[in-house]
Amino acid sequence: MTIDWQKEVESRKDELLEKLNAFLSIESVLDPDTAGEGAPFGKGIHQALTYMLELGKENGFTVKNLDGYAGHIEYGEGEEIIGVLSHVDVVPAGDGWTTPPFSPDIRDGKLYARGAIDDKGPTMAAFFALKIVKELGLPLSKKVRLILGTDEETYWRCMDHYFKHEPMPVMGFTPDADFPLIVAEKGFLDISLRGEVPSGEPAADGEDTWTLASFTAGQRVNMVPDLAKAKLVGEGDVFGLKEQYQEFLLSRRIRGYAEEADDHLMLVLEGVSHHGSEPDKGLNAALELIRFLKEKVQLDADGQRYVDFAHRYLVDSFFGEKMGLAQSDDIVGKLTVNAGVFHYERELSHLVRINVRYPISGDHEAILRKIDELARPYGLRVEDVDHKAAHAVDKNHELVRTLSRVYEEQTGQKAELLAIGGGTYARALDVGVAFGPLFPGREETAHQKDEHIVVDNLLKATAIYAQAIYELAK
Repeated sequence: MTIDWQKEVESRKDELLEKLNAFLSIESVLDPDTAGEGAPFGKGIHQALTYMLELGKENGFTVKNLDGYAGHIEYGEGEEIIGVLSHVDVVPAGDGWTTPPFSPDIRDGKLYARGAIDDKGPTMAAFFALKIVKELGLPLSKKVRLILGTDEETYWRCMDHYFKHEPMPVMGFTPDADFPLIVAEKGFLDISLRGEVPSGEPAADGEDTWTLASFTAGQRVNMVPDLAKAKLVGEGDVFGLKEQYQEFLLSRRIRGYAEEADDHLMLVLEGVSHHGSEPDKGLNAALELIRFLKEKVQLDADGQRYVDFAHRYLVDSFFGEKMGLAQSDDIVGKLTVNAGVFHYERELSHLVRINVRYPISGDHEAILRKIDELARPYGLRVEDVDHKAAHAVDKNHELVRTLSRVYEEQTGQKAELLAIGGGTYARALDVGVAFGPLFPGREETAHQKDEHIVVDNLLKATAIYAQAIYELAK
């Protein structure tokens, strides 16, 4: 039987976009303040998970909610399970959107919204792919589970919980990266460096000395910060400092401003967000503001120590060069370092959070020891670490061969096998790969303002996923 998968998708286009728009309208960002029983990551994420499970139930699938941590939508028969892993949580929207980030908008054939491509759009594509297989009545010898995570953008507590209660699929994929096919991913470390008890040392002598009262930047460790603020207190030359700051911004072609108040001067700098797996492709607002403070401002001892650490080891060092961590392999390439979150409150808390992504051959324990060794002289130490080991699947595995064939049949393009610095749910599976939805040559907008997916590409991805699910489970 020959199936025109693209035609099946096109006949459901209006319904797919209608359901996706409703899904994208849910602000499913981690919110501990509204967390509770059955909603461990907050009201919005709970609402998004519930929406997908209810949609599954309405369409005749078997669904299961695992205490609000995760859920699945199931179809098929047999003992073995094919897993399709996606997530309903999204990163914070940030500023600078053309249209509201949780009010989906189609412009010039592109669907704009937070989560459009990471990962609500692909989640809905995978759901409709499974729906097509079901509505065509295609016989399956395996169960297919669309597994819905809720904490992918932070600590993956959703997958930890899910696989404590449910069996591991024999193989599967996640629609949360790039086409053609990603078979290897870097290991990564989310590291929190926290300050020891602040010294409270007074500012150095000199009329131009400023006290760093606070420094804040970034919302997630896996995002390049697009906004940074430094609050300075002192009796120095306010006009002169503002003039220096303006010259700095102009010389580097960066947006920002200095705002004077009765008791302080606030320096604000605007960067460009990007996914933390490619820190060199954004403009890290925190590191640029650190650069200015180090080069132009005489600070109090505690503030200077905090700035000195970031400037010495993080500014202009996206590949770990300044920490002595630079390394690479032929599979996934270079180690990267993203300085994602900064929070400094004088005499209260000192925090720097960094995301390190290392090659398959890397030693994560050695990386941690080195970072801790370098941070301690600056009053910082490694305290919280989230580690996910590097992941790779043999290029000759049935999963890789099947998905490659499906991609080539539907696109007419060779399925090149890729390796990435990003971390996807593929590594939550014993045998898993990342499979779309971003096609070669298309702009990557995940974690950025005006995140979007090309509607025609979303539909094509849905057709590919439908055939892939059938071929893996038939």
